Amino acid sequence: MDLSELAKVLVALGCPPDKSAEMASQLDKRARQLVELKGKTYDEALRHLLGLMQQGWAAKEKGQ
Repeated sequence: MDLSELAKVLVALGCPPDKSAEMASQLDKRARQLVELKGKTYDEALRHLLGLMQQGWAAKEKGQ
């Protein structure tokens, strides 16, 4: 998945569109770190991080 595709996924999950490109880059970087640190595959790490972000945005929506 390239960063533009990842940015689109983030927007679909609730990320503000104006921040999606920056967040996609950060998410990609963190996923690659998890590959090195935890021995996960890139897809596993990315799925995990996307799940966390989705939960955070859902909680924020409920709190508003």
